[in-house]
Amino acid sequence: MSGRTCIKRFRVRARAISAVRRHAAATLTEWKLGGLIEDGILITSELATNAVLHAKGTGDYFELALRRPNGVLVLEVADSYQWRMPELHKPAPDDLSGRGLFLVDALSENWGVRPRNPGKTVWAHLAINRVAQP
Repeated sequence: MSGRTCIKRFRVRARAISAVRRHAAATLTEWKLGGLIEDGILITSELATNAVLHAKGTGDYFELALRRPNGVLVLEVADSYQWRMPELHKPAPDDLSGRGLFLVDALSENWGVRPRNPGKTVWAHLAINRVAQP
């Protein structure tokens, strides 16, 4: 099954992160992508956490989009923070934070950022065929 899309808005609040995780898990279960749930939840959680931590004061909501085109699971988080685009940095062993995009880079096939008006969308791809389908 391909061509599915699920988009949901969440308030820019710390408590939204657990709702993002539950929503991603439920959607991937519904789409019969059980083998991608762990990585999908971790990636969406990291991207949403970045939106909550770094996009404060720029809007009340961020948007999570899950898409399933042509054998790829696309995970996207869009916010209205437009002044600074995220960049990948390798964290030092004693850093207390800064591992989000490092984990996204390690788990995903590809990831990136694209500007939107206002703000940006951070996206990551997971290959659907990398795991056996139930």
